[in-house]
Order: sequence, then structure tokens, then C-alpha cells
Amino acid sequence: MTRQPKQKRTCSEGHTFYKSSDCPTCPICEKLKEPASGFLALLSNPARNTLLHYGIDTIQKLTGYTEKEILDLHGIGKASMPILQKALEEEGLKFREE
Repeated sequence: MTRQPKQKRTCSEGHTFYKSSDCPTCPICEKLKEPASGFLALLSNPARNTLLHYGIDTIQKLTGYTEKEILDLHGIGKASMPILQKALEEEGLKFREE
């Protein structure tokens, strides 16, 4: 398997980066989108993006879902659940009961 050479690219925000794949995502923009605090900052990018896709951007909105519903979302893995449970507990909250 031959690796493609990295190509210099510039995103619409003016960031310059190098990529060897066809993926148009700017790694600098992605890094800037990461929250600095809160429960979303504790999660991996796939898990965070999944929750945001479903409009779950606050810990209070997370309480509207059962653990099973969250685990069934593509992008949420078993490693995310202890993080989410701890974040809820710290706020005195919990997942919705089934």
C-alpha cells in the first residue's frame, strides 16, 4: 500500500494544513471547536459530535435520555458512559429511567 504525499491545503477560515487523504476537514478548525470545559470536553470527538448532532449540548438535556438510548447512538461507546454518569452525578442528576 502506497501512502499519498501530504498536500498543502487552506480551509475557508484561512488555516493552512497538510493532509494525505481526501478528507476536507481542517484539523485546526476541529481543535478550535472543542469545548474547554463541561461534560462535552471530557468526551472523545466522535462521542461529542454525536451528542451535538442530536442536540444534547447541556447536561440537563442528557437527563432526557436513558442509558440505553445514549449507548444506541452511533459514536457513543461503552467508554463514554462512565464519563457521562460521573458528570451527571456531580450535578446531582441521572439518566432517565427506562
